Parts: sequence; structure tokens; C-alpha cells
Amino acid sequence: MNKCLICQGELEKAVSWRSVFFLDEQESACCADCSSKFCLIEGTVCPMCDRPQSEAKACYDCERWQADPLFGSVLASNHSVYHYNEFMKELISRYKYRGDAQLADLFYEPFRNVFSKHFSKNSLLIPIPLSKERLYERGFNQARLLADLLNAPIHEPLMRIHLEKQSKKTRTERLQTENVFFINGGSEFFGKNLLLIDDIYTTGTTIRHAAKLLIDHGAESVSSLTLVRG
Repeated sequence: MNKCLICQGELEKAVSWRSVFFLDEQESACCADCSSKFCLIEGTVCPMCDRPQSEAKACYDCERWQADPLFGSVLASNHSVYHYNEFMKELISRYKYRGDAQLADLFYEPFRNVFSKHFSKNSLLIPIPLSKERLYERGFNQARLLADLLNAPIHEPLMRIHLEKQSKKTRTERLQTENVFFINGGSEFFGKNLLLIDDIYTTGTTIRHAAKLLIDHGAESVSSLTLVRG
């Protein structure tokens, strides 16, 4: 019997007409108790970044971004799947910092659902990269594993300078960070609609730095899809 990827409890396989007739079906990777702790983003949100709020208008942070002369128009919008509650905080820590890459399987259906709802299946996916040093340390890029769930074309033109972990910085320090990305080679994106993939949207700084670089290299538009809205 399969085990829950989160608590290692045994999973009971649900019988459906698809399973009776041996049709392909994505099996659940976690138990009902763990599933109940995920908190999907639903209801009224900021149309720019998916922050939950009482009105469907740009939130305070997005208004400030829109007023920025360098970054105001580089990101069309961000959509995220989950709230960043304590359960998700621990899960992301296991996924990113403790090398539990298999946890990406948990997000297969919800991540694909949000992608299908908001973006074209022909979108060119660009995972936010890790530095070479960080990739060696972790063994995998969590954003690339998320992009792999979407069955859409993936391109990896971005490279990243190795700096202190973003998770150790305050919000103000993140906003003041210089652009850590550069383009690998002579990639051109003239007229293309690009979709950045990352695990967490917090202040939007990382996403916008990457988006600006891609816009400067000819992209028609850049949006982002993130697993969690911090």
C-alpha cells in the first residue's frame, strides 16, 4: 500500500470508474488528514499578485510597484495556488532545504489547475534558477520541478549570481537587493509571452528582477505562477 508523502501514513486507494477500466489516473500522494491542511487561495484577491483581500483591486504593495519607474510594468500578473500557513511553511522547508524533492508530486493537480485557469498551454515556462552553488548544495531546483508538472515548453535562459539566501533577509533588504540574474548567451524573446515559475511570491522582488531582464531582451509580456503566496 502506498504511503502519504507528508506523514508516511498508509493511503487507501479510492475505487473509481477510471480505475475499474484501467484508465490513467493521478493517484493522491497524501492522506485526507494532510490534504485538509492545505489552504487554497480562493475568493477576492489582488488581481496583480493574488494577495487575499476584501476588494478586487491592486493591493498597497502592487500600487507601489506600479509607481516604480523601473519595475512598474515588467510583470503582467502573478497567480499562486496556496496560502503560506504554518503547515505550508514546514512543507516548503522540507521541499527546499531538506532535499525532499518527491514532495513536488503533491502539487501536481492544483498547480496544473491554476495554470490552466489563468495561462495559455502554449506559454513558454521559465523556472527561476538557483545559483550553481545553491543547486549543488540542494541537488535540484524546486522551481524546475514545479515547471515539469505543467507539460508545457520549458526554457532556462536565466542564470543567478550566488548570494545570501533570500529567506534570511528582511522584507526591506529584499526590496533593496540588486538584480542577481543575467541571461545565459544571446537568448532573444521578441514578441513572446513568458511565464516565470517559482515556489513562493513574497515581496515580488525576485520575480520582477527576472521579468525586467526578460522584457529588456524583447519579451512581449512576463507573468508568473508560484506555488505559494507569502
